[in-house]
Amino acid sequence: MNINEQLMEELGLKKFQVENVIKLIDEGNTIPFIARYRKEQTGEMDDIILRNFYDRLIYLRNLQTRKEEIIRLIDEQGKMTPELLNSINNAKILTELEDIYRPYKQKKRTRAIIAKEKGLEPLAQIIRKQENMTGKVEDIAIEFIDSEKGVETAEDAIAGALDIIAEDISDNADFRKYIRKVTYSEGNIISKATDKEEKTVYEMYYDYTEPVCKIPSHRILAINRGENEKKLKVAIEPPIDKILNFLNKKIIINDSIFKSYLEECIEDAYKRLIEPSIEREVRTDIFDVACEKAIKIFGVNVKNLLLQPPIKDIVVMGFDPAYRTGCKIAVIDETGKLLATTTVYPTQPQNDVEGAKKTLLELIEKYNINMIAIGNGTASRESEQFVANMIKEAKHNVYYAIVNEAGASVYSASKLATEEYPDINVSLRGAISIARRLQDPLSELVKIDPKSIGVGQYQHDVNQKRLGETLAGVVEDSVNKVGVDINIATPTLLSYVSGINKSVAQNIVKYREENGKFKSRKELLKVAKLGKSCYTQCAGFLRIPDATYILDNTGVHPETYEITEKLLDILGYDVKKITNKDIEELKQKLDNVDINQMATKLEVGVPTLKDIIEELKKPGRDPREDMPKPILRSDVLTIEDLREGMIISGTVRNVIDFGVFVDIGIKNDGLVHISEISNSYVKDPNTVVQVGDVVKVKVIGIDIEKGKVQLSMKQVEE
Repeated sequence: MNINEQLMEELGLKKFQVENVIKLIDEGNTIPFIARYRKEQTGEMDDIILRNFYDRLIYLRNLQTRKEEIIRLIDEQGKMTPELLNSINNAKILTELEDIYRPYKQKKRTRAIIAKEKGLEPLAQIIRKQENMTGKVEDIAIEFIDSEKGVETAEDAIAGALDIIAEDISDNADFRKYIRKVTYSEGNIISKATDKEEKTVYEMYYDYTEPVCKIPSHRILAINRGENEKKLKVAIEPPIDKILNFLNKKIIINDSIFKSYLEECIEDAYKRLIEPSIEREVRTDIFDVACEKAIKIFGVNVKNLLLQPPIKDIVVMGFDPAYRTGCKIAVIDETGKLLATTTVYPTQPQNDVEGAKKTLLELIEKYNINMIAIGNGTASRESEQFVANMIKEAKHNVYYAIVNEAGASVYSASKLATEEYPDINVSLRGAISIARRLQDPLSELVKIDPKSIGVGQYQHDVNQKRLGETLAGVVEDSVNKVGVDINIATPTLLSYVSGINKSVAQNIVKYREENGKFKSRKELLKVAKLGKSCYTQCAGFLRIPDATYILDNTGVHPETYEITEKLLDILGYDVKKITNKDIEELKQKLDNVDINQMATKLEVGVPTLKDIIEELKKPGRDPREDMPKPILRSDVLTIEDLREGMIISGTVRNVIDFGVFVDIGIKNDGLVHISEISNSYVKDPNTVVQVGDVVKVKVIGIDIEKGKVQLSMKQVEE
C-alpha cells in the first residue's frame, strides 16, 4: 500500500482529496490558506483534519525513507530475499519495520556473537532442528570443544549454542509482534512507593495496579512524573506464562533430547532479552499516546481561550494582585492605549484599603472606567473582595471580571514587552497585559509562549518539541480564523498570519510607520520581502476596516474579487459604492440567492461562493462575537458562602480528560468530574464543554479545609 492509499484508508478520504492536499502542501501553501481558500480541492477539509493529514504525511514519508535505508543496508549484506523485501514494504509502522530489521542490525559484541566467534553456530542449528530423539546432548556438544577458542567443556559449548538460539528468538519479528500485542492487551502497569512512609501527591499510586490497555492518559503521566521524581517504582507486569507457552509451542516441535534445554533457552530469551525491551517499548508507546492526548487537550483549550470574545469600546483597569509588593494598576483606553499606571496596597501586610480605594476611585472617575480586569493569581480573591466593595462607591456602574493571568509575568520580562513599553517598570507590564486580555484576548495572548498559558495538564511532562509545534499551529489557526487588522496589529500577531514570517511582519509594521495606514490590500506588495507568493497566502486574512474598497475588510480573497464584483452586479450593486446603509438590504438579497445556480453562472465552486456570501453579509465581522461573553461581577463570593445544592453560573477555566475546572467566583476553581458533566456518557469533556464557556453548575461537595468544591453540570439538567 502506498502513502496515498494509506492516507485514504486511515483518514477516510477520497483519492482526489489526498492527491490535491499533498500537492498543495508540497507547493508551500499553509494549512489555514488551504482550509479557507482551497475548499473545492480538499472537499472542504477543515484545519484540524488538515493538520492530522500533514502529521501523518510526514510520518509516512519518514517511514518510507527508513524502508529505503533498511533495504539498502540489508542489500549490502547480501541477505535480501523476495519475502524479506515484501515484509519491509508492507510494514505500516516504524516499530514493525525495526522488528524486521533487528536480525540484520549491527550489534555490540553480545553473548551470541561471541558464541558464533567460537564456532558454535552449527551446534545451535542442530539443537534448533530437534532431530535427535535418543542419546545425550553432551555427546554431540563434545565435538565443539575448542580450548583455543575458550570452549573448555561440552557444557560451555551448549551454553554458547543456547545464547545464539536465545538471540535468534529475541530477533524474531513475529514473536516480538505477538509479545508486544499480548503485553498491551493483558499486561498490567504496576507502581510502588520508594518510601511508603513519605507523604506525597502520589500516594494513590503507592501500591497501584491497572491494565495497560485501560489506564487513562492522565494517570500514565502522573505515574511517570512520580517515577522521575524518585517517589515511585514503575514496571509492566506481562502475562509471562501465556507468552512462554506461545514461544514453547512455536519453537519446540517434538520430544527430542533438546527439549529441556530449549525450554530453558526460551525462558532466558524472554526474560533477559525480550521482556526488558518490550517493556521499554510499551511504556514509551503508552507515554507517547498519553502525550498526544494531553497535547491535543492543551491545544483545544488554548484555541478556545484565544477565541474568547473581545469586550470592545470600553476603558479597562488592569488589576494585578499581590501582597507585599502591592497591587499593580494599569488603565487602557478603548484601543488598548496606556493611559495611567499606579501601585496600591489594599492587601497584607500594608492593608491600606482606604488609600487604595481613594486612588482607584479617582482613576475610575477621571477616565470613565467601566470595567476592571483582575488577575487570578496570588492575592486574587482578597483583591476581588476589595474591588467588589470599592465599586459600590463609584459614581457610575463599574463591573469586574476575573482574568486568567497565566504567562503575564513571562510577557512582562520579555524582549517584546520591553520594546512595547521601554519606559514602564516590568512589574506594571503585567497589569497592562491583564487589562488587554479582557479587551482582546487573541491579540494579547499571542505575545506569550502558548506553553505558558496554563490550560492543559502535565504540559511540562510531554514532548516539548511536539507540544510547541502543535500549539504554534493552534495559534496560527486561531489568528487566521479571526483575521487581523493590519493597521493596528503588532509584529507578533502578524507573524502568525498565513505566509508571514517574523521578518516580513516587522517590515509590515515598519512600512506602516513610515507611510501611514494601509489603504488597500494591494499596498502590501510594496512591503519589503512580501512577494506575490506571500501575498497570496496572507491577503485574505488581513483586514483594512477603513478601506475604500469594502472587500478589503472581509475574508474574501483578492483572487475572487472579480467573481464577487460580478455577484454584486447581478444583485444590482456597484462594489465601489456600497455603504454600511446598503448592508441590510444586500443581506436580504444574498439570503435569496440560489447557491448552485449562481455558482454555475459565475463559474465558481459552491463552497467558495458560500464563503463569499457569508463575508458580504457581515463585512469585517469578528467570528468571536458568537462566543459567550465573560461573566461580569459586581460582588464577591467566598467558599463559606456556598451551600450544597446551590446552582450558580461559572466560567470554564480548564478542560482535562477527567473533568472540568470552573471559576465560580471563589479562590479556587471548582471541579466538575467527568461523571458529573452530563446524564449521557462522556468520553471526552471537550465534546461537551470548552474553555471560556459560561455554565450553570450545582454545588455537590464542599471541603472548606482543603478549599475544594465539587460541582455538577448534569444535576442542573435534571
